[in-house]
Amino acid sequence: MRDFDLNRISADDWDELNDPRPETCDFDWVVEIALTRRGFMGGVLALGSGASAMGVLMSSTAAQAEGRFAFTPIDIQTDATVHVPDGYRWDLLIRWGDPLFSDAPAFDNTTGGASEGADRVFGENTDGMELFSVGEKQVIAVNHEYANRDINLPQRAEGQPDNADDVKKLQNLQGVTVMEVTRGAEGWRVILDSPLNRRITHLTEMEIKGPAAGHELLKTADDPSGIRSLGTFNNCGAGRTPWGTYLTCEENFNGYFGSTDPDVDLPDGYGRYGIGLDGWGYDYHRFDPRFDISQTPNEPHRMGYVVEIDPADPQSTPIKHTGLGRFKHENAEVVLAPDGRVVVYMGDDERGEFLYKFVSRSVYAPGRSTEGLLDDGQLYVAKFHEDGSGTWIALTPETTEMSAAEIAIFTRMAASKVGATTMDRPEWVAVNPISVEGYCCLTNNKNRGVKPNAGGDETPANGPNPRTENHYGQIVRWYPANDDHAASDFTWDLYVMAGNPLVHDDAYAGSENIHAVNLFNSPDAMQFDSTGLLWIQTDGKDSNEGDFEGMGNNQMLVGDPVTGRIERFLTGPTGSEVTGLCWSADRRAMFVGIQHPDAPFPDGEGQLPRSSVVVIEREDGGLLG
Repeated sequence: MRDFDLNRISADDWDELNDPRPETCDFDWVVEIALTRRGFMGGVLALGSGASAMGVLMSSTAAQAEGRFAFTPIDIQTDATVHVPDGYRWDLLIRWGDPLFSDAPAFDNTTGGASEGADRVFGENTDGMELFSVGEKQVIAVNHEYANRDINLPQRAEGQPDNADDVKKLQNLQGVTVMEVTRGAEGWRVILDSPLNRRITHLTEMEIKGPAAGHELLKTADDPSGIRSLGTFNNCGAGRTPWGTYLTCEENFNGYFGSTDPDVDLPDGYGRYGIGLDGWGYDYHRFDPRFDISQTPNEPHRMGYVVEIDPADPQSTPIKHTGLGRFKHENAEVVLAPDGRVVVYMGDDERGEFLYKFVSRSVYAPGRSTEGLLDDGQLYVAKFHEDGSGTWIALTPETTEMSAAEIAIFTRMAASKVGATTMDRPEWVAVNPISVEGYCCLTNNKNRGVKPNAGGDETPANGPNPRTENHYGQIVRWYPANDDHAASDFTWDLYVMAGNPLVHDDAYAGSENIHAVNLFNSPDAMQFDSTGLLWIQTDGKDSNEGDFEGMGNNQMLVGDPVTGRIERFLTGPTGSEVTGLCWSADRRAMFVGIQHPDAPFPDGEGQLPRSSVVVIEREDGGLLG
């Protein structure tokens, strides 16, 4: 998720303005962290074991000597295009507004595209994505996180919807695209009118499953059963299941709601999830009563879930899995435990929220039914201890004094009750395919040690979040006990602390694998390739000045988990977040998302900026991971 511009304010800041936290935490101390880099490294990053922990402490020079990177790292950039290393090339695959079907309207730079047919074109603000092989065909499923109202509605003052037609356009530009792609003589392209092409929007019918399905808090006048809903919202990160389905994750769903009655009393739980009277300017509630909390107070309870989509069946109904919890989901990383149970790791992307894990009750076996694997199981939340150990705490009626349905609907409150560790905005989780270890991007947290989270939980500097007022972010790594992702215990260390040694000589300089030519801030999205290299995408400050001097535009870097080496592979255009990554079936092409670029990307001066997917290949046709 970007710290995105909603009339020049981030999602987290909007929540705090509408539901302010106390100015200081309810404690009179903050854990003191070492003030020198050497002390910081010894006290925090040396908590791991074996080669991994030793590797992260290696100097940059030693790491480079043992690296296995097939490219020459590139410098920072501050211009309006994409850059990749020598020996590689990039090309545009698809942009917001490009047709998926031949009956789709042509893109209009003056209007930002027609309302009618907005669900027949590639949507706005690409984010998480995955590629699937459906027989001999290759299909990409990709999220559309949110709308840039001033760009999507350029003829409206400040992008404010003026009528129901404007709202419908925004609703149809968001959600998910499923599209068939192929490589021909002129490169990669989307196959127009493929029977596998599909748009899933804010108006697509969904099925609700899991412990909250049918609960009173999910029932509305339009759906008195509480098991059918419309739309998937603010789709950020993604995931894939072993059985070939796509997982799209609902994040900042709260911003779509508002009230036409300024005096309405907000129900319990609204504050923790940032649901207020005004919304983020989408103004859905002015024209669609489903989003008016004074009329439909249960509708927000039907959002904030992981949604499963079958890319091979365009007629299938997407499923909202309440067993995976309700919060601001970043992505859903799926792995199998040694006994075949399904494990899903998930981060809740808000300051001071938590890291979660779901373990299925039944086991996955190819060819057998997958019904219930993402519904029937145990949801856990992470507790990190200062000694480098950790525990997954089960969220049960016994530990939380909440029913199973209440845990599914109000997961944040359940996690607070068991004393989980507040984290610095846990975003994407990635699991190493060749080593039993997990990683989570903790992108930043300016409120660490300053304010509690939205539930009042204290946020002192702690083990995996050791810096107060953390503007740079870090990546935490954990090792499940007995090499079993379903285990309740783990040990942990920090793979990297982003920072800037050009302007700091203390903990804010970053860890020893940060140096003058690989600077970055706010690690966000993250994927492993098949060789075990970690691709890191950023969504941070691109001012290239002050604390962020030498960092340039947002970027994609590659990390070696063994040596700790991290180098820059790609830079995005000004204003953009680099987010979403997948590979072609033969691993010779890489698809990368460029979200919310500034003009003139990609069409040139005088054209609206358009979120895009680009494809990267080696000029010699070699493998890319």
